[in-house]
Amino acid sequence: MAELKADVLVLGAGMVGVSAALHLQQRGRNVVLIDKHERAGEETSYGNAGLIECASVFPYMFPRDFSQILKYALNRSPDVHYHLNALPGFLPWMTRYFLNSSPAGALRSAMAALPLIRRSLTEHEALIAEAGVPELLRRTGWIKLFRSETTMAKSIKELERDRTYGITGDVLDANDIAAREPNLSGDFAGAIHWPAPGFIPDPGGLAKAYASLFIKKGGRFLAADARTLEQGNGGWRVAGTNGAIVARDVVLALGPWSDEVFRPLGYDIPLKTKRGYHIQLSPSGNAVLHHPVLDADRGYLLAPMNRGIRLTTGAEFARRDAPPTPVQIERTLPMARAMFPLGDTIENKAWMGARPCLPDMLPVIGKAPRHKGLWFDFGHQHHGLTLGPVSGRLLADMITGVTPFTDPKAFSVERFG
Repeated sequence: MAELKADVLVLGAGMVGVSAALHLQQRGRNVVLIDKHERAGEETSYGNAGLIECASVFPYMFPRDFSQILKYALNRSPDVHYHLNALPGFLPWMTRYFLNSSPAGALRSAMAALPLIRRSLTEHEALIAEAGVPELLRRTGWIKLFRSETTMAKSIKELERDRTYGITGDVLDANDIAAREPNLSGDFAGAIHWPAPGFIPDPGGLAKAYASLFIKKGGRFLAADARTLEQGNGGWRVAGTNGAIVARDVVLALGPWSDEVFRPLGYDIPLKTKRGYHIQLSPSGNAVLHHPVLDADRGYLLAPMNRGIRLTTGAEFARRDAPPTPVQIERTLPMARAMFPLGDTIENKAWMGARPCLPDMLPVIGKAPRHKGLWFDFGHQHHGLTLGPVSGRLLADMITGVTPFTDPKAFSVERFG
């Protein structure tokens, strides 16, 4: 069979991979995008809450409050769940996660991510305009609701901290909440509205729109098994159904499955997954939800997607490929129904996805140290949708020899030794 040749292979057609392919294509590279699915955005990029989180300076770090840790340890919290049999494999990673979550570590991760966070919405806006899908971006921001005066006070304090980095937020009382979301019910201590973040009412559709743009501009998208990747004379090859696909450079952007490629190549990168679930329901009657709304004290989020209201859960610590255990959906759905008028489910069962996480809650973006032409772009934790396009720009700068818009050292794989 004939070989298909390109300049770059991008492995993974989620938001991160498609965005990297587009930015490399814009710089004149002949790119082939490869995924196990025949369509883009079929995995983690489909099932998220749809937020472009340009207002989240500090990443999701391990809690330092003992009472909160104890609550999670009892495994009855709606926002965190774990599989007991998965803990031995998670403990070394959890230890590193805890150490990186110190005040100094959290600040270090936040400052490293800040240049990406600040450009995240701008990069999406450019691609959305080029793809011709302005209807997939809503400028509503999102609302974080509090039932406890204590958690509200803590978040207001965090907002004051974040304002020093240019973040804006509006503190809401009960009347303000009712004015913005008249169909919500509950005894709320207050809320914060972050107006700046973008909202994508169809995240999987946006990934597909970006892939369509890539193909329209001459890119090729093929279904193949990334685990067949091997290095040969002059570059890299992946086995395709009609022959090998060969390129000088390869980008590993497989999200939570990236370890299936980097481990056989000899890299010991501490990648773990936080699983998450969602279920989609129709609104009841004429009820309308205008913003994504996080019920902060109860650990779930409601988002007004194009196809109904999406209820998303917090984190589940389990083996990536273990059978689904959507107990967080079971715990939060009655609470969500009490807060907002929800009707029938739209999807037959709860969807499950996996967030690729590293213990400092920063992605790996950059060159592999021991293999010429191998590049990493994975580990975007809860912010794959947010950071996909801006990470693609940074990676493309590095691959094509352009001075990067920010120092990429904090995202280097060498930080893990």
